[in-house]
Amino acid sequence: MLKQINGGVCAAKGFTANGVHCGIRKNKTKRDLALIYTATPATAAAVYTQNLVKGAPLTVTKNNIADGKAHAVICNSGNANTCNANGIEIAQQTCALVAQALNVEAKDIVVASTGVIGQPLDITPIANGIPTLVAGLGAHSDLACEGIMTTDTKPKEIAFEFTVGGKTCHIGGIAKGSGMIHPNMATMLVFVTTDCAISAEMLQKALSADVKNSFNMISIDGDTSTNDMLSILANGEAGNAEIVSEGADYDMFCAALNAVTTDLCRKIAADGEGATKLLECKVSGAKDEQAAKTVAKSVICSSLFKSAMFGADANWGRVLCAIGYAGADVDVNKVGVSFRSAKGTVLVCENGAGVPFSEELAKEVLLENEIEVLITLGDGMACATAWGCDLTYDYVKINGDYRT
Repeated sequence: MLKQINGGVCAAKGFTANGVHCGIRKNKTKRDLALIYTATPATAAAVYTQNLVKGAPLTVTKNNIADGKAHAVICNSGNANTCNANGIEIAQQTCALVAQALNVEAKDIVVASTGVIGQPLDITPIANGIPTLVAGLGAHSDLACEGIMTTDTKPKEIAFEFTVGGKTCHIGGIAKGSGMIHPNMATMLVFVTTDCAISAEMLQKALSADVKNSFNMISIDGDTSTNDMLSILANGEAGNAEIVSEGADYDMFCAALNAVTTDLCRKIAADGEGATKLLECKVSGAKDEQAAKTVAKSVICSSLFKSAMFGADANWGRVLCAIGYAGADVDVNKVGVSFRSAKGTVLVCENGAGVPFSEELAKEVLLENEIEVLITLGDGMACATAWGCDLTYDYVKINGDYRT
């Protein structure tokens, strides 16, 4: 049984967090350095962007947690530390500074950065900010969440309570992501903590499987970031028997993990740069899961469809168009499409052809800030869900001068 609780990454026993402004960002009201820490050694796992251009922190983190262990996560915002000649050195120095302040090994640190690509990152503000960051560690998931934000307009955190082997466990996460989002592994930056005891091998297995149906099913603008990372730390303080193989306990853990990732997916998609609406595309009746995913992601990625949703225009032909070029094995003569929101449901297409519908009702349905696009393929039993947002004027405004 899953129960939503408060606490974010500090909901799990033994985890503390903090976020401060250290001076990377010019705006002194913006926190730009975040830390998550567990004194109890944690098993660790992560997934990374498949973009060939990768931020230096990803390389350092991958090396650091190769042994499946970690004590802390340090993340700065305002600078991606990507395409810098000394990027690896800066990331390693950051780990060393945090390790010294926490009295742990530098190799037990997950390091991440987000912000502008190709801009030199000075270690000085980070070095100056770490003592304050460490001194203020506490139940401050919200501050850590603020510290990793860039163009995000809303913080993104969630936590759940669940039971494994008769022991009460907790899992929580924070995320940042608003633009340059078209994941091909996980997404943007997401940090998850849990007090459930699980081996590093099973933790990695659960994480790698989960992202295929969660973060890999988001798209805001079709751009895969250079710094995408999803990491998870499990310190075992819940006291359950360590999960070392598949079974009921592993399934329960996976369900709890998916509850966290799905919630963060929705929050990220809803907060897309310039977005006014969360779009959730649900495909059913596909021949297989891959076909369902391909169709769902194709519709969510369509700039024409996203623009229509911004204008609350029930232009269902754009949905059919996206299905048609998706590359999935689909019989277009069986396709059905409906739009649904808090204002009701309107069927717009059946058996690949339009049906009479009320434009007035459709407008009301599509003016809501959360819209479901329901697609039936009539070919089988497989289904999939993808998340995205509308495409607005503000997206161009935000990215027209992002660097300057």
